[in-house]
Amino acid sequence: MVSRLGPMYRRTRALVVVCGTACAGGPPPGSAPPAPATSAADTTANPGVLTIGHRGASGHAPEHTLASYDLALALRADYIEQDLQLTKDGVLVALHDPTLDRTARGPTENCRGLVIEKTLAQIKTCDVGSWFNDTIPRYARPEYVGLRIPTLEEVFQRYGRRAHYYIETKNPEEAPGMEEALLALLTRYDLRDVTSPRRVLIQSFSAASLKKLHGLDPRLSLVQLHGGGESVAIREMLDEVKAYAIGIGPSKRLVDAAFVAAAHERCLEVHPYTVNDTTEMQALVTLGVDGMFTDFPDRLNAVLGFADSATSRATRGRRLKCATSR
Repeated sequence: MVSRLGPMYRRTRALVVVCGTACAGGPPPGSAPPAPATSAADTTANPGVLTIGHRGASGHAPEHTLASYDLALALRADYIEQDLQLTKDGVLVALHDPTLDRTARGPTENCRGLVIEKTLAQIKTCDVGSWFNDTIPRYARPEYVGLRIPTLEEVFQRYGRRAHYYIETKNPEEAPGMEEALLALLTRYDLRDVTSPRRVLIQSFSAASLKKLHGLDPRLSLVQLHGGGESVAIREMLDEVKAYAIGIGPSKRLVDAAFVAAAHERCLEVHPYTVNDTTEMQALVTLGVDGMFTDFPDRLNAVLGFADSATSRATRGRRLKCATSR
């Protein structure tokens, strides 16, 4: 029997040093409020479910900024997510939307419109922290003003092999060469290590992008995203998905017991998105999902019984037992 899930290393308090000078003399940027009522005393610790920091700790700090990633790791997320966009001059940056309009503030000619029509130099003039302070004043912090969009290379330079990455190819059909650029960076920063294939998970709504990546390197751990449709229709597609992916990332509304069972029968992990309500988190844990995306890693860790940051979690992830490896 072959396990599709490799061992996960445990991040300890020492990892908080990745916050750099932002953490000196105080909590990391965007420090979270106290953990929700659920605590380690309320439930048995569940090491089978991965905590995936959706755009970092984006409930507490501006999404896809180094401050958000720093905080997600300080809150003990198992993975930090990067959505990829490609600039006009071919640089991969971490940004969810294909346009700059929602989160960027700055010169109109640089900070409005499609990312793929802007150079990196233009994008680096944009402030992507102020919108968060205006939109979510509860978690606003003055140091968020002026935060910049990081390149994927800057993310790798900051965290290296001390983090696990969950990367999405966004709009790959409009950004030819995105997959090759991603693999080149993974190679440059020694993140395609065959001895630790799950250090990086790559997801996409585009089956064509994932199949291309699988063709370029069959060892990659890929996850097929689904947002629309019905649970039954997607379950019927799982046989095709298992040919190139190790998991499926459905919208949380699609997940029921039959969905999880069908995926696990095909040795596919289930990582739903985006789950911020603790009642929903517990329901999905009960259904048997293998991980979930959340804007609040602290909430999910509390539900899982890891509210105490000193708690040891030597291994993470459910080990699916597969009759054959892919």
